[in-house]
Amino acid sequence: MRDKVKKAFDYKRLASAAAALPLLILFLKNLPPDPYFLILLLAVGMLALREFHVMYKVPLFLSIPSVLLGACLLYVMCFYPFYISEAIFAAFFILLMLRLLIPPSPGGALKDIGVIATGYLYIIGFLVFQWFLRRDASGLENIFMLYASVWIADASAYYIGTYAGTHKLCPSISPNKTYEGFAGSIIGGAAGALLVSFIYGFQVLPAGKSVMAGVVIGTVTVSGDLIESMFKRDAGVKDSGNLLPGHGGLLDKIDGLLVSGPVLYILLRFI
Repeated sequence: MRDKVKKAFDYKRLASAAAALPLLILFLKNLPPDPYFLILLLAVGMLALREFHVMYKVPLFLSIPSVLLGACLLYVMCFYPFYISEAIFAAFFILLMLRLLIPPSPGGALKDIGVIATGYLYIIGFLVFQWFLRRDASGLENIFMLYASVWIADASAYYIGTYAGTHKLCPSISPNKTYEGFAGSIIGGAAGALLVSFIYGFQVLPAGKSVMAGVVIGTVTVSGDLIESMFKRDAGVKDSGNLLPGHGGLLDKIDGLLVSGPVLYILLRFI
């Protein structure tokens, strides 16, 4: 039990959250999305892409241009979606030419380009939905619902799994994940969505639909965590980086958000 308490109350983890969350809330609430939220997404996308490349040992001569091109793709997706095909072609043509010429060897070419392509789809392609949520008429509530649901779901899964978890969920991918933690994520997601809807007077979703949305977010948050764990296991690393003390890398912190953002967008728009 002492080890569980020590693990649950990781002071580096708690201190990082206590320092970052108030700043993020003030940032989102007081600054307009264009350009400030866009700048935040660009910074997050570039850092997460770089972590993904480091995990898979993508050569620096490819990683740096691909990170910059990834930021350009995100910008085009946000403001010029009708030109996304041209932007994807230009980005990949540049990267293919770089890989062709430096070094002039075919060995490992598909691995390098495949990692970059996956990073664009998995990080940039999923991240852009947060921009769509934020630019909506109820954008601030949407974003707070997304972040609150995911982070409360993540925290609930962590603490319930630490104290009560006994039944392994997916041991080959993430040995510490349990069905009890999964249930905690669902409860936390529902609580986060309901809390934000209550604060905003249920203007976007009534209580029942807020809970339903939160349950879905709590479910896919675990999926997002497992997807990133799959990549880490494949790459042979424990964390995506060490940017956030107690949390690992940035990609470790946003893995649930990457998947939950598109899901919440689909729920709000089509359901």
